[in-house]
Amino acid sequence: MNTELSIGVYAYEHTEALFDGRVTVDGVDATFETAPLVSDIFRRAVEGHYDLAEFGLTYFLRTFDLDDAPFLALPILPNRNFRHSAIFVNTAGGIVKPQDLAGRTVGEFALYGHDAGIWPKGILADEYGVTPDQCRWVIGGTNHPVPAFDWVPQPVPDGVDVRHAEDGQTLGAMLESGEIDALISVDVPQAVLDGSPKVARLFPDYEAVERDYYRRTGIFPPMHIIAIRRELA
Repeated sequence: MNTELSIGVYAYEHTEALFDGRVTVDGVDATFETAPLVSDIFRRAVEGHYDLAEFGLTYFLRTFDLDDAPFLALPILPNRNFRHSAIFVNTAGGIVKPQDLAGRTVGEFALYGHDAGIWPKGILADEYGVTPDQCRWVIGGTNHPVPAFDWVPQPVPDGVDVRHAEDGQTLGAMLESGEIDALISVDVPQAVLDGSPKVARLFPDYEAVERDYYRRTGIFPPMHIIAIRRELA
């Protein structure tokens, strides 16, 4: 008799064969669920809705701050991406190179040190000498307001200034107005989508920069793993 498992995973092109049944799991009757935002899958996993789930790597590490860490990680990486393209700047702020971010106010999507934010922070520190404590950080949604993620621990390193955006504020609008100087976000700010000259990528030719990064380091950054509940494992 097959084991029944509920599995939460985002509906990418490379996972669609799981949803339509072309690919099955041996010995398992799997029910696959997705959500509009991948962070909704993470939240539902923490709330116990899934047996296995796609889970942000930094979110997984945060669960070890809980009294009873609920997950083990399987070495399956459904999401890997380079993130030089995820850094945006206000074009009137005089930021033309990464070093210009020192002393600036930077927005970050969702929470401090999220999956797509930890890699740019590391790159800025390791390759350009800009460490997180040299900036002020504002957390929130890019094009839509996002409440604080109170379902996962949010430790912040000593000496790093972090605050959440005010109710109703979006980081994209704050960047376009100059209230923040830069933004780290996978979601492209609406100003860029609208062709506004007020917002641009820090690395305009980001694909060439990312290819060079991979040639030099051999790193293809992992974003998400598959988390399995400990009692099931």
